[in-house]
Amino acid sequence: MLENVKRVILVLSGKGGVGKSTVSTQLALTLKERGFKVGLLDVDLCGPSVPYILNLEDQNIHQGNEGWIPVYLDKDQKLGVMSIGFLLKSRNDAVVWRGPKKTSMIKQFLEDVYWQDLDFLVIDTPPGTSDEHITVMENLRSVPQCSAILVTTPQEVAIEDVRKEITFCNKTGIPIMGIIENMSGYECPSCSECTNIFSTGGGKSLAEISKLPFLGSIPIDPRVGALAGKGIAAVKELPESNTSRVFNDLVVRINETSSNSQR
Repeated sequence: MLENVKRVILVLSGKGGVGKSTVSTQLALTLKERGFKVGLLDVDLCGPSVPYILNLEDQNIHQGNEGWIPVYLDKDQKLGVMSIGFLLKSRNDAVVWRGPKKTSMIKQFLEDVYWQDLDFLVIDTPPGTSDEHITVMENLRSVPQCSAILVTTPQEVAIEDVRKEITFCNKTGIPIMGIIENMSGYECPSCSECTNIFSTGGGKSLAEISKLPFLGSIPIDPRVGALAGKGIAAVKELPESNTSRVFNDLVVRINETSSNSQR
């Protein structure tokens, strides 16, 4: 099912709560706004938040002749979504599974979903370097273009966990596109002044030490937070925001690396 996927982008972090799902959804929405056909796969089985963020919680998965049919955000089918959240009766339902059952579910997502032709498949992962990640990596070995974006927050505890994620990617052979520092200060929606309520610069310093590209700092912006549950791209609703600038620059970088790898 991944044969017709041109490129896979993994969104990873060693720590929970750093905003991987927000980065994954806004990246997918930005790619869609730029005219690409995109798939978004949520493999965070115990905390599937993508259906809520994209306002798709009332949707159901259907089985077709070719496999599972993803849920589409738009009538043009430019953004397809798959998540275990579509299989749960309520967002309050807990997935209490051991490792083997999680592994089996993720393999089904990767092997049985009929994505059709995709320019990009964005995969939102759970925190850590556990069974779910190993299963994803093993099933992506046949994909010629696969890379990872690492998400951190400025605090030292998050940065230390991302160091482990860098080691994981190096050991499994997944190229790292770069590091994003999320929640990098609070941006006032009225005056656009940014206050560093945690700290700042940790993600950039880690990128420099690890000799990885730094992909930008995303501040806490209440206007962007209000888009959760609406399925709206920040680049469309808030084109002048710092968040939109980071995602626009990220898509430009992705296009450049895709073009260079095809030469």
